[in-house]
Amino acid sequence: MAPADLPAVMRIAAVVHPAYPEDEAVFAERLRLAGEGCHVLEGEGGALLGYLVSHPWPAGEIPALNSRLGAVPDGQANWYLHDLAVLPEGRGAGAGGRILAELARRLGQAGYRSLSLVAVNGSTSFWQRQGFAVVEEPALAGKLATYDEAACYMRRDLKD
Repeated sequence: MAPADLPAVMRIAAVVHPAYPEDEAVFAERLRLAGEGCHVLEGEGGALLGYLVSHPWPAGEIPALNSRLGAVPDGQANWYLHDLAVLPEGRGAGAGGRILAELARRLGQAGYRSLSLVAVNGSTSFWQRQGFAVVEEPALAGKLATYDEAACYMRRDLKD
């Protein structure tokens, strides 16, 4: 992902996650802080069909929705998937799973031990197919409630 991709990323986010609006500044900051975890999915003709925004973050914690981080904490062994969104016309070919598998492979080689995320929009089964499991973290209840009633924290261990 590059800064020039952000307008298209915002259009995709508005289609895929209309109930979870975030400012473009949130995506721009994550791209600046952890560009290696920000990717786009291009379709034919170069049109963007999806994106992944992710960054290091402490296991068992989640950033608040639509908030800037300020900085990424040093020394983390967990990588947080902030957002994976694919337009309907880009789904069905396994692109989301492939980009996630490649990210997990690279992060495992770099020494990260886990991936985590908040599953929304009934996506828990998708994430379970990607190797994630629901983790009960009572301290996260307040932040999870800002997403929706069914939002849940999930984590996946990485292997080298």
